[in-house]
Amino acid sequence: MAKHVFNAGPCLLPDKVYDKAVDAIRNFAGTGVSLLSISHRTKEWDAVMDGTRALWKELLDIPEGYETVFLGSGASMQFLMTPMNFLEKKAGYLDTGVWASKALKEAKGLGDASAIASSKDRNYCYIPKGYEIPSDLDYFHITTNNTIYGTQIHEDIDCPVPLIADMSSDILSRPVDVGKYAMIYGGAQKNAGTAGVAFCIIRKDALGKVSRYIPTMLDYRVHIDKLSMFNTPPVFSIYVMYETLKWVKEMGGVKALQEINKRKARTLYDEIDRNSLFRGTADVADRSQMNICFVMTPGNEALADEFLAFSKERDIVGIKGHRSVGGFRASTYNACTQEDVDTLVKAMQDFEKQHA
Repeated sequence: MAKHVFNAGPCLLPDKVYDKAVDAIRNFAGTGVSLLSISHRTKEWDAVMDGTRALWKELLDIPEGYETVFLGSGASMQFLMTPMNFLEKKAGYLDTGVWASKALKEAKGLGDASAIASSKDRNYCYIPKGYEIPSDLDYFHITTNNTIYGTQIHEDIDCPVPLIADMSSDILSRPVDVGKYAMIYGGAQKNAGTAGVAFCIIRKDALGKVSRYIPTMLDYRVHIDKLSMFNTPPVFSIYVMYETLKWVKEMGGVKALQEINKRKARTLYDEIDRNSLFRGTADVADRSQMNICFVMTPGNEALADEFLAFSKERDIVGIKGHRSVGGFRASTYNACTQEDVDTLVKAMQDFEKQHA
């Protein structure tokens, strides 16, 4: 029986993408050579790189003046590369969780960087509001979706300075006004493919404004100029990204997926709010549609391990909360189906009946 996978990342991918990847490992693009052995200096590989860039542009309606690069590193490397390329005098960060604070830590190592607002006071269960963004910042950095705490910025914010966003865990789940950002980046292993590659969508005229020496491998301009192949790219991860983007297009694009994701999230949140054994951990207004976090209600905490075992018996995988916060987390990324969510909801209902 197929598993119902709610892993936070690497996460579930569409069956079609698995099939395409397996075929390419055996015989890539009719070359008779495995994808794992293909030279990245072939016309067949060039077609994948060109197609992947074109799909990003189409799916997110990326304006002219932007380039998309694919780097053999996760989003965590962009925590360093961002200030290396953009921080000259001062940068501001919105501190909404572990990954946002890690990004800020890297920037502090290179210059004057600080949190403009933070939700740490309530264990990151909400998105800060009512803060002012100083006009003298080189850039303002946000993390649009917080996987550990289950909060999300649902709309593109207006920003008086260059805006940079880590969209690792909600990219391609909703439309984005790319023109509002100097850069959008993220690890692929949520909605854009598998682990091993990061995407960066960069407004080219935002680069070249720092006076520091930038090491070659950390300079976004180098990777733009070399079409993401300054060094050997992570071919397997990029190919999986390519097939994932094709699937997103076949599904009707990000607007269609947004509606599907809203429906899945509503189904699960409604059950969390109804069920006497569970409660959500994020403020209702800021609840994530990608990472749905919840715990046992007061007095029922001892049932947590039993519920995990109960769910496992129903082929539900990956709902244990992050080790730093505990509880439960159901990651309902694009490839997660309504059936997966319905199965989890049924398990919650049955578990409640068992303990009524």
